[in-house]
Amino acid sequence: MMASSIDTTADGPRIVIIGGGPTGLAAGYRLRELGYTNFVLLEARHKVGGLASSETSPNGFIYDIGGHVLFSHYQYFDRLFDKLMGDEYQELLRESWVWMFDRFLPYPFQNNIKFLPKDVVLECLLGLIEAQKEPLDKSRFENFEELILGVFGRGIAKHFMMPYNFKVWAHPPRLMNKEWIGERVATPPIERVLGNVVLDRDDVSWGPNATFKYPRYGGTGELFCRMRPYVEDQLRLCSAVASVDLQHKRVCLRDGRTEPYDVLLSTMPLDILVTSLVGDVPDCVRTQAARLRHSGSYIVGVGIERECPSTKCWMYFPEANCPFYRLTYLSNYSPDVVPDATSQYSILAEISHSVHKPVSRTTVVDDTIQGLVNTRMISEEDRRSIVDAFLIERDYTYPTPSLERDEALSVVQPWLEEQDIYSRGRFGAWRYEVGNMDHSVAQGVEWVNRTLLGDRANELTWLAKRGC
Repeated sequence: MMASSIDTTADGPRIVIIGGGPTGLAAGYRLRELGYTNFVLLEARHKVGGLASSETSPNGFIYDIGGHVLFSHYQYFDRLFDKLMGDEYQELLRESWVWMFDRFLPYPFQNNIKFLPKDVVLECLLGLIEAQKEPLDKSRFENFEELILGVFGRGIAKHFMMPYNFKVWAHPPRLMNKEWIGERVATPPIERVLGNVVLDRDDVSWGPNATFKYPRYGGTGELFCRMRPYVEDQLRLCSAVASVDLQHKRVCLRDGRTEPYDVLLSTMPLDILVTSLVGDVPDCVRTQAARLRHSGSYIVGVGIERECPSTKCWMYFPEANCPFYRLTYLSNYSPDVVPDATSQYSILAEISHSVHKPVSRTTVVDDTIQGLVNTRMISEEDRRSIVDAFLIERDYTYPTPSLERDEALSVVQPWLEEQDIYSRGRFGAWRYEVGNMDHSVAQGVEWVNRTLLGDRANELTWLAKRGC
């Protein structure tokens, strides 16, 4: 490390960080770790954590903004977690399942089709055999839908891959690129799938997160709450950004305050950042930023007055009999996310929406509860035991890896850097494949290393050259 050579006086470059989520917090933490204090961290909300924060309902149930699990590709993240959490965490073995055809089968679906009705098993196998007659060559596919059909075949595509991915992304797979996939989608060798069916073999070994950690107290957001004291002197909460003045290099806040900068790290959504710029912005930059696609989410937390009926972690739902694509038994992650773990449990439901998939805000909670009944997650009798129903809304939750994305980023990001503006994080980089919490933390840390230590060659995460 070259920390000893850093100018930590007020004469160093003034750094402004927009956003107190994992990337912004990690950047601030790393700056302080290196002894650098000439920066300010602006967060629009009254609390830190961004999409990784947790919310507490009026009834005392804690819900995350999505079904987060903590696993890591980075030693720095592991050390940070250990330092901040100590022994106050749970370590859990993944139990992930798919619910369809009125039954559970282990995830991933494509490796466990033997659990399906026999006619569906045959349909999936014949489609897979047809699809994999030729050696796999992903370069011949133009979009995600073509890859699904070309790798998995029409049966698996019809029953799981197409409906499930539309539910998650709220965009048709034909509008998405194939480059984002990495380790997130298991592409099954036909020998393995056939062997599982013929030999009646369960296959639950796949996945980047067979075990995961979870804070004992406060939900996922507790990790980032514990980062706050390290940046407290530079942190400005309730500081929403109105615009960025390129000519005078200052961030203008909605309450009328301004913050001058020499270097700006933004973690706000990239399209919103470009819209907020005041000054001479090329038309091509504004046009390309406007091409970026995203989806939002309704997260519905349900608290039930009874013991949890399952040891499962999370479950996927591709079918149309429920609005959610994933459920999490959040109280299985920690007993302290419910007021009384001896008599209560909680479920977290995630529902994506976009212009391609509108969802009614006024009915989403009721529709979710009905979906729980439809999928047998609760009984009609259990309805009377619901003691909490809590809605969390976020307009930006999934940065869509659309067909236009990479071209847009290749125009917008280099131009921003010419203006001393660096856009990082889940929506700052707009690369879902490096949008997990550990990736987001790494983006903040690597940006600081580049900026202060001249370590440009190792700022790889935001370019999606590392991890998944």
